[in-house]
Amino acid sequence: MAVLSGYRIIELAGIGPGPMCAMLLSDMGADVARIDRMADAGLGISAETKFNFLNRGRRSIALDLKQPEAIEALLKMVERADALIEGFRPGVTERLGLGPEVCLKRNPRLVYGRMTGWGQEGPLAHAAGHDINYIALSGALGSIGRRGEGPVPPLNLVGDFGGGALYLALGVVAGLLEAQKSGKGQVVDAAMVDGAASLMTAIYGLRASGIWSEHRGDNILDTGAHYYDVYETKDGQYVSIGSIEPKFYEELLTLSGLKNEELPRQNDRAKWPAMKERVRALFKTKTRAEWCKIMEGSDVCFAPVLSMDEAPEHPHNRHRGTFVESGGVRQPGPAPRFSRTPSKIQRPPARPGEHTEEALSDWGFSASDLARLRECGAIARK
Repeated sequence: MAVLSGYRIIELAGIGPGPMCAMLLSDMGADVARIDRMADAGLGISAETKFNFLNRGRRSIALDLKQPEAIEALLKMVERADALIEGFRPGVTERLGLGPEVCLKRNPRLVYGRMTGWGQEGPLAHAAGHDINYIALSGALGSIGRRGEGPVPPLNLVGDFGGGALYLALGVVAGLLEAQKSGKGQVVDAAMVDGAASLMTAIYGLRASGIWSEHRGDNILDTGAHYYDVYETKDGQYVSIGSIEPKFYEELLTLSGLKNEELPRQNDRAKWPAMKERVRALFKTKTRAEWCKIMEGSDVCFAPVLSMDEAPEHPHNRHRGTFVESGGVRQPGPAPRFSRTPSKIQRPPARPGEHTEEALSDWGFSASDLARLRECGAIARK
């Protein structure tokens, strides 16, 4: 039994943060039924299917949501569901006849999770956007980059996955807990711009206190400080240093060989640029492997900068089982970890519609129900 075993969740198929939220809930044991488009069903298992890691763990049901019978079938599933998540623009599910008002009328305990970039209302609510736009508006993107250079997009980790998927997952689980007490469901409005802003809470606090400069590359955490940065090594690789606390900084000075030099105070910001050049030159005197031998496992707050091919092979990640194999493909494993009810990948990614009749049967549809849905074209014929 995993921590969310016994919960039934409907996922209206989308891209990016919605599927990742569903993946997290599935890894934790929830029975997540992914509702795919009928047009995508019956295509067979392509070579790409097994690499679509965000779709792992769920069974796929293909419905033609242009058919009234398919809408009614989905609403029948809603009656038995604990939660539903969707990632369309505001108003789309309402036009389909699957909006929160309709669904909560069918199941008053339902937690209805909505994932958008800009939120359900506001001047930009109906505009298109991507991760880079949401983190730009939140102040996050403008804060990431080196001195004298432009902002650097941190992949799509901050908006789509940090500010989106994780906040939707938290909102859905919190809604499920509250529904157990009140007997009532509710709508979770998870907007990536809100989540990205929330992730910046500590930085906004530093800015309000006057500690944080608005200039990129001028602060402790944005490569301004010489003791919090990445450095190239002799062999063209990189290492990361995060020696913020004084005792960790002392360890850095000791193990790097700088201890006996006449140095400025750690937080003399006027001297940071000169110290950055000194440390940069120092790390180029040894290979990454040599620095690992000196610093890895110490209190310097050190780690080699690994490629995606190298990371799964690092001894710490191997010991922890941070990466696992599922469906014959190595990928990041479930997180976080639970001592009594461990998470696991329930199944490899499915092709659209792969489990339509099997899953519908488990959700309470009879053989005659399935025959009727096939006959009217709401689901594919066998």
